[in-house]
Amino acid sequence: MNKASNELIIPDWDAPSTVKAIITTRNGGVSDAPYAEMNLGDHVGDASDAVNQNRAILRLLLPNEPVWLKQVHGVHVANADILADGVIEADACVSHSKNNVCAVMTADCLPVLLCDDAGTVVGAAHAGWRGLVSGVIECTVKSMHVPPVSLMAYLGPAIGPKRFEVGEEVRQAFMDHDAAAQDAFVPHGESKWLADIYLLARQRLAALGITRVYGGNFCTYTDNETFFSYRRDGVTGRMASLIWLSDDT
Repeated sequence: MNKASNELIIPDWDAPSTVKAIITTRNGGVSDAPYAEMNLGDHVGDASDAVNQNRAILRLLLPNEPVWLKQVHGVHVANADILADGVIEADACVSHSKNNVCAVMTADCLPVLLCDDAGTVVGAAHAGWRGLVSGVIECTVKSMHVPPVSLMAYLGPAIGPKRFEVGEEVRQAFMDHDAAAQDAFVPHGESKWLADIYLLARQRLAALGITRVYGGNFCTYTDNETFFSYRRDGVTGRMASLIWLSDDT
């Protein structure tokens, strides 16, 4: 089970004690509907003052300000250890240094947190179906510069397999990469499928040699009291999945 409150999820996985990770929910912030309450996205139409207050609340739990990304459903991986000026356009982030916080924001897409056995590197990836099929997990793992077999992954809150309806083009895009991806799709009406984004991510991780995979038991769409969901609500907030290396054990 995951250690969770209505405001925070602490991943339950076998990460080294120096690896810290938290995932926010929609609760515990100051934003008004439809962003209530803990919206961390500054690009969704919420009041800037509310977003800044929410980020300040989150900052109290962290060693540093997170590296906030402009996510574009791509595969570029930012390096949290190299501070860049201006907007950082990327869909993943890695760090080999202490107290640099990698973060991705989601509201149905899959957040993937990664670390190695030795506690020398962490990563976070924003894996919507476009990023997932294009290789955002593979690019993140490559940027971590350790043998993939030494890595473990945690799959955070995403839209569940009973709610993620996609078209034939999405199914085909995954199957063009790996025919086994068909196992992640269930027919759902004419030319429509229900997709299991958790299984698709597990397949990609397994192909890299990463078999220690935790989490993956959420549904942002159905749990409206805990999670934001773009598919459910349209205009809504964003949650954050964060990971960093710490001096504390």
